[in-house]
Amino acid sequence: MQDRLGWIGIVRLGLVQTALGAIVVLTTSTMNRVMVVELALPAVLPGALVAFHYVLQFLRPRWGYGSDIGGRRTPWILGGMITLALGGAGAAIATAWMTTNVAAGIALAIVSFAAIGAGVGAAGTTLLAFLATRVGEDRRGAAATIVWLMMIAGFVVTTIIAGHFLDPFSPERLVAVTSAVSAIAVLVTVIALWRMEDDAAGQAAIEARKHIEKPPFRQALSEVWSEPQARRFTIFVFISMLAYSMQDLILEPFAGIVFGMTPGESTKLAGVQHGGVFSGMILVALAGSAGLGIGSLRSWTIAGCLASAMALLTLVASGTGGPDWPLRATVFALGLANGAFAVSAIGSMMQLAGSGAKSREGVRMGMWGAAQAVAFGSGGFLGAVGVDVIRQFVDQPVTAYTTVFFIEAVLFVVAAGLAAKAIAPDKKSARSDAQLENTSLAKFQRGSVS
Repeated sequence: MQDRLGWIGIVRLGLVQTALGAIVVLTTSTMNRVMVVELALPAVLPGALVAFHYVLQFLRPRWGYGSDIGGRRTPWILGGMITLALGGAGAAIATAWMTTNVAAGIALAIVSFAAIGAGVGAAGTTLLAFLATRVGEDRRGAAATIVWLMMIAGFVVTTIIAGHFLDPFSPERLVAVTSAVSAIAVLVTVIALWRMEDDAAGQAAIEARKHIEKPPFRQALSEVWSEPQARRFTIFVFISMLAYSMQDLILEPFAGIVFGMTPGESTKLAGVQHGGVFSGMILVALAGSAGLGIGSLRSWTIAGCLASAMALLTLVASGTGGPDWPLRATVFALGLANGAFAVSAIGSMMQLAGSGAKSREGVRMGMWGAAQAVAFGSGGFLGAVGVDVIRQFVDQPVTAYTTVFFIEAVLFVVAAGLAAKAIAPDKKSARSDAQLENTSLAKFQRGSVS
């Protein structure tokens, strides 16, 4: 494929991911903690709301299909971001409303999280499809790294700044901070997408999509699912992202209940984790570039899964380590391992998006995005429900949280095995792959024994 989008264009699309991440991190982390700790509501409530917004992302393949056969992709991205922003602000208002009227607050939260799900799915899927069609194959991996890192940057910056303005906490502060973040996110998106498709390459892409084969959606989806590589990768994405997401809704409540952190402190802890993710992604990008050639996307994905399992086992140990346990360092290590895994998997996704006999980048990205969304929704919900259920049978809340962390570690080990089969090895780096995988496995085994 001709390289149609330069580095500046890739960074501009990355700004959209930054804006998207800024809204999402407040709705899935901070509001979750407020409902559980400040409002003393069951953890299953925010878990169900987040799961609901992921369920709506089953529609990702349909949105990807629409952008494949339609004209411009940027209106899909902007429309999705506006919907997401409205949902984010609505979710904050709903959370504040729960302090006086729980039923009304929950009703508004359901509507708001529906908007969040629709917005994330439409904007995210179309953005990745845009990258897959406008970036040459030799730059797809790097483009995925840049865009993903910029989304994590949105997580980090938002959690740090929002954490500062949320203390001393009040429902009014939550609404004000979330609404301001949502408005800024939309503004950044408008600036980033301005005339993005008005250049010669953009017009050519729009014109080309007018002449591609346009089968019914179900036929297009069936054709993509029948591709063995696309199908195997979908299963891997689901299992690995299930492992990745189980702690999302319970880490901040764990920090509040077990370590006594305030809302601002636990929000900053989420920033520490995302900072680790950011560092892990940079580590893989540097190791695989600049002539170093240390491992391939496949080997880093496997190593990242095993390292994530080790970090989670350390988090399990923190539950009995007392208040002096270096929780921030442990959470940073978890983020570091997650980042190494995530950027490798996303890089593989970008490389595979343009494969197959027909031009179905949007459908493939939508299918993988739907698998990821279902896994995230299931993981977050199961993690929250698991804590509530286990707490019915144990005296100490810490036992419930650490049990869920242990289950997550086991899933990461399973994901490592799936990655070995789902992602084809690079023959040029087979030797370094084997060395990296063997080293990671040996470290994991030694850590498990100790």
